[in-house]
Amino acid sequence: MASVTCTAPVNIAVIKYWGKRDTELILPTNDSLSVTLSQDILHSKTSISAQAEFDQDRLWLNGKEEDITKNKRMHNCFRETRALRRAMEEQDGSLPKLSTFGVHVCSENNFPTAAGLASSASGLAALVFALAQLYKLPIDMSDLSRIARQGSGSACRSLFGGFVAWETGKEDDGSDSRAVQIAPDTHWPELEALVCVVSDKKKGTSSTSGMQQTIESSPLMQERLRVVPGRMAAMTQAILDRDFPAFAELTMQDSNQFHSVCLDTYPPIFYLNDTSRGIIQLIHAYNKLHGGYKAAYTFDAGPNAVIYAPKENMKEIIQLIHHYFPAGQDTPRDVYFSDPYQVFQDDAASFDQPPAVNPEVIPIYPGGSVSRLLHTKVHDGPRVLAESDSLLTAEGLPKRTV
Repeated sequence: MASVTCTAPVNIAVIKYWGKRDTELILPTNDSLSVTLSQDILHSKTSISAQAEFDQDRLWLNGKEEDITKNKRMHNCFRETRALRRAMEEQDGSLPKLSTFGVHVCSENNFPTAAGLASSASGLAALVFALAQLYKLPIDMSDLSRIARQGSGSACRSLFGGFVAWETGKEDDGSDSRAVQIAPDTHWPELEALVCVVSDKKKGTSSTSGMQQTIESSPLMQERLRVVPGRMAAMTQAILDRDFPAFAELTMQDSNQFHSVCLDTYPPIFYLNDTSRGIIQLIHAYNKLHGGYKAAYTFDAGPNAVIYAPKENMKEIIQLIHHYFPAGQDTPRDVYFSDPYQVFQDDAASFDQPPAVNPEVIPIYPGGSVSRLLHTKVHDGPRVLAESDSLLTAEGLPKRTV
């Protein structure tokens, strides 16, 4: 028997990936760039056990067994990593024939699945990274990212910490479409993020189907493809220079354009809701109040906001969200803070003094409009955990089921 347990982080794009030039290989229509968030707050955890006695591959996702034979993309990840392991075994006859063993996989997210918080990216990254560890593959992360890409496009970016670009590539076989790290998480420690969970329900239009609808029907998509290369270059420079005003403006512009393209899709795709739009208005009013960029919002394919800001501004931003998007009377809000904000979390009175934003522009929203706050920072890539952290028993079955 061989087993391994790993975690992989969520990444939130500041230059969005939307649309494929090849749907089978998951080759994107444009480059994208993301920020990796801390696994201490958001992660997917995956345990894999390989045993000669296993007669088939099995998967449990968040405690429920899934039919792995119907998941072609996940099958691609197994096929590619097994092929690499098989080549190693053919070259070295002393290696255990792990490529012939069935595997049992158990994976859990500590955040909502399919709600626009990049659960597929962290989940597939955790799977591919764990398979690479299980099979002891001598492969660098950029090469491994080409395999993760075939499971979920954005998963390739979750194989790195810090700031990560996914290069579109030009080759038809996808050999040059991979993720590369622009800067490590230690490069810009002052940059932090606040995830505002507006809805943890499964979104009505999946990213996979939504982006293909956009490619087929949106005239604005061609304009997006024209401007993204310049934005990628400008965003890369802003990150390298730790230039928050440039980073903020590009982040919000790209998020707005992405959702405009979704609206231009026919029939239109609505990922944002009234609360999402309220957060957008609030951040613009906050920046205007201070005469510069204090914060930036971005939204993936869902209503949940990610607010990027320098650490020195984050307390004030949390005050704003608490004031204008209060917790519900009967539904206390879950709040998760990275250190050193634990004291701030316990000091409820400090939430009651937000900056003075014009109430005629920004109303106070109904209680519970933002159900959860996750304060986090830029952090590292996938981690290997101890055997005691496994989600599987010694027999290769999940410790928890639903």
